[in-house]
Amino acid sequence: MFDIMKQAQQLQARMADMQKELEAAELEGRSGGGMVTVLMSGKGEVKKVSIDPSLMKEDEREILEDLIVAACADAKSKAEAFAAEKMKSVAGGLPIPPGLGL
Repeated sequence: MFDIMKQAQQLQARMADMQKELEAAELEGRSGGGMVTVLMSGKGEVKKVSIDPSLMKEDEREILEDLIVAACADAKSKAEAFAAEKMKSVAGGLPIPPGLGL
């Protein structure tokens, strides 16, 4: 029983460390050949959006909007993959149900 509690405490400490690492991680999503970039934390928080000045034209507003959405999706995908990889290392290879909300 003592060993199980000790393992649970170790897992809890590793999870806390992983959460800190996810918050500190910065993943970049790109679209439009790099004309739009989004910097996102490993937890999915958008930190920065960069837009190439050539896209700042009134008649290209819809294109810009689409590129921002695509860059956010790319960054989010990278953040989710990063979090899943970290979780796999913390859980020691145990299968973690999808949508755990890390």
